[in-house]
Parts: sequence; structure tokens; C-alpha cells
Amino acid sequence: MRHKNSGRKFGRDTSSRRAMLRNLAANLITHERIETTEAKAKELRRVAEKLITKAKRIGKAANTAQAELSNEEKAKRLATSRQLSSYLPRWGVTSDGTKVDIVEKVLIDLSKRFETRPGGYTRTTKLGPRRGDGAQMTIIEFIDAAAPVDKIVGRPTEAAEPATAAAGASASVEAEAAGGTATTTEEPAAS
Repeated sequence: MRHKNSGRKFGRDTSSRRAMLRNLAANLITHERIETTEAKAKELRRVAEKLITKAKRIGKAANTAQAELSNEEKAKRLATSRQLSSYLPRWGVTSDGTKVDIVEKVLIDLSKRFETRPGGYTRTTKLGPRRGDGAQMTIIEFIDAAAPVDKIVGRPTEAAEPATAAAGASASVEAEAAGGTATTTEEPAAS
């Protein structure tokens, strides 16, 4: 029986599981959106939200300049910074190669972004099974993360237009297969 044993084990020992969650949390904070399996995303959500809440609890001291803080606020900020550092690696590298201080990003950026939100800082979106082993894949991201950028074109992707275009095309194919004629209300593109 698994009474009072919360959390997924992932078939790993404690240190390997903790290292995996530390690295996933660091990548989520650095990139603000990562793709992983559904089970890992659900476990990562617990970890990431606790880290952000810990930074939010010190209030304005998290994102105020060091010179403007009182001695008590400096002590709170230092203690929180050390608690975050004990779990997260200090530095991360973004996809464009810039170095990011992960602990400072949690303290300054994320605590300020979510200061009015009582919880629920992340969202997961299911992608479907992974090719190879069939594991359910998921994107986990912060709720106010920027739209993903298409690496080929270099502009934000628009998921709504291809989905509606594909739906219209599949409806016309289904109508033709049923023996009817497909009628569309779209006008042909002018060339």
C-alpha cells in the first residue's frame, strides 16, 4: 500500500529524481516553455509553483534594489535567495546563447509578474503520444509566456488558422467521400 507516499517515483532513486526535477525546473524558468512527458510535467508543476510562491512571500523586497532595502528586508531576501539556490542551479543559457541568472529571474521577474495571482502559474497542453514509446507528451509553460516563435520564418506561430483551414479541408473531403459535392464559401485567392 502507498499510504502517505505522494509524488511519482519515475523508477529512479531519490537523488536521480531530485536532479531530474531540478533540471526541469531550471529549464522551465530559463525558457518559460518546455516539452516533456505528461507525468514529468505534472510533477514539475508542483515544484515550480512552490519556488515562485517562496519568492513571492517576501513581497516587494524581492524586486527592490539592494540599497533601498532595510536590514530586515535584506536578510529575508538573502535567506530566500539561498533557499532557491539550494534547489536550482544558479545559471541557465537561453536558446539564443545569453546567460540567465535563474535565482534572480525567480526573485525579480517571476515574483513581480505573478504578485497578484494566488497560484496556478503554469499551464500544460497535451500534444499526443511520442513516436517511439508512445509516452503522452505535454508542453508546460507559464501562463503569461510569449507566443512561440517559428524558427524558420521568425514570427509568432498562429495555431488557430491552420486548424480551421484543416477542418474545412477535411469537411470537403468527407463530403466528397459520402458521394456529395463539396461546396465552400471561401473565395479563390487572387494571383
